[in-house]
Amino acid sequence: MTAKKTALVISAHAADFVWRCGGAIALHAEKGYDVTVACLSFGERGESARLWKEGKSLDEIKAIRRGEAEAAADALGVARLECFDLGDYPLHLEKDDKFRLVDLIREVQPAFMLSHSQYDPYNTDHMYMTQVALEARMIAQAWGHNPGEKVLGAPQLYLFEPHQTEQMGWKPDVFLDITSVWDKKRKAMECNEGQIHLWEYYTRVAQQRANHFKRNSGGQAGGRDCRYAEGFQSIFPRTVDEL
Repeated sequence: MTAKKTALVISAHAADFVWRCGGAIALHAEKGYDVTVACLSFGERGESARLWKEGKSLDEIKAIRRGEAEAAADALGVARLECFDLGDYPLHLEKDDKFRLVDLIREVQPAFMLSHSQYDPYNTDHMYMTQVALEARMIAQAWGHNPGEKVLGAPQLYLFEPHQTEQMGWKPDVFLDITSVWDKKRKAMECNEGQIHLWEYYTRVAQQRANHFKRNSGGQAGGRDCRYAEGFQSIFPRTVDEL
């Protein structure tokens, strides 16, 4: 019997996985992948300005953001949403928190992983998250960490698009057509009512990346049509038998 295909998204805040790779999640869920999303925080301090302006308390905001994340995950077909609830601004993991993430990686055994850009001066939680993701991936591969457990292979880590792309040194080398699942991503985006201002922004981003997808799939000489896409930057070399 063929093992279930899996993927893991490591998201600093509760809505990051929606804006930046919701299409990839929905598309791979439809292809039969069990997609696990690890949310390290709810973005309650730094990414919930509208709720603070409404006079909500910290606990109320965390509950609202958790509910939004759960609804969005359901809309995208996420198999498992793991909320670490470690706080944000700043996001910080102690050693035991990192080992919890390592345990999750080993349990999921993802075919690929997704997380943030490596540089983000506007939100250092994001680049910290990717540093931790790389560290946890490394530990999960170590035979000497909890000997006897199944170690991790070598899943690709894809970095999804940051918010102010031009400032981040992020260079996409993969474009994914998400047209067939765009309605699911848009529905998931609209679950995040605390960040309504991002709904149209990330719609425009997806349309821009669709243009890049078409250009790089053959251009005017026969490029494949695409209305919505997401871009990713791969960290590790990819091995292929043909181009």
